[in-house]
Amino acid sequence: MSEILKSIVLGIVQGITEFLPVSSSGHLELAKFILGEEAVGEESLLMTVVLHVGTALATIYVFRKDILEILKGLLDKNDKESKQFTLKIILSMIPAAIVGLLFEKQIEAMFTGKIMFVCFMLILTGVLLYFADKAIDTGKSVGFKEALIIGIAQAIAITPGISRSGATISTSVLLGIDKSKAARFSFLMVVPLIFGKLAKDLMDGEFNGNTNIAALSAGFITSFIVGVLACTWMIQLVKSSKLNYFSVYCMVVGVLGVLYSFYIK
Repeated sequence: MSEILKSIVLGIVQGITEFLPVSSSGHLELAKFILGEEAVGEESLLMTVVLHVGTALATIYVFRKDILEILKGLLDKNDKESKQFTLKIILSMIPAAIVGLLFEKQIEAMFTGKIMFVCFMLILTGVLLYFADKAIDTGKSVGFKEALIIGIAQAIAITPGISRSGATISTSVLLGIDKSKAARFSFLMVVPLIFGKLAKDLMDGEFNGNTNIAALSAGFITSFIVGVLACTWMIQLVKSSKLNYFSVYCMVVGVLGVLYSFYIK
């Protein structure tokens, strides 16, 4: 399979799984393993980052009206709600930013075909979603304390196999936050981090002469298009669906991944 076709497949996987609580990074690592990708850690992580940028732009496109209202509110001295929401987003970013800066090499090492580890993390995600499904929804909004706790959950979810949206939405629901508000906050809070990671990679020279620009571009475009469709669908799905469906899915994929890795060996 050509590199461009592989990138398109990975873009489809990223576009769909980024907005479902099933771990996009875990599915990407499984897809790379099945497709036989032999990239070294840095190259593999770079593809992952580019695919995440595609879905980050998809998030911005889908929530463009919300983001525009927030930006307008920041310019309005009387709009305290927009200013507080922005501060909550910033607060939620801090734990993941600290983990990303202090443990960058350790994180990169996780993206080097450790399929067994990824599968066990998928199973853990399934367990988390199961308990979150039992939580009582009080209908409350995200406060500053909740934003920090959700941010810690996002930092833990940097680990491939633990769903970022699953961890943040589940944590929100366990805190009693309304599901639709939890989903909106979960999708928006990751956007600045992704672009921050891309900016850091650019400054560190990750885009060097050995980078396959065509493959990265194919993956990026695919993840954006599929991401827009998946995000639009997921917004409606989160409001009416139960998390236990995703819980069962993560557990099944995790177990099948463990069996598959044993079979390949």
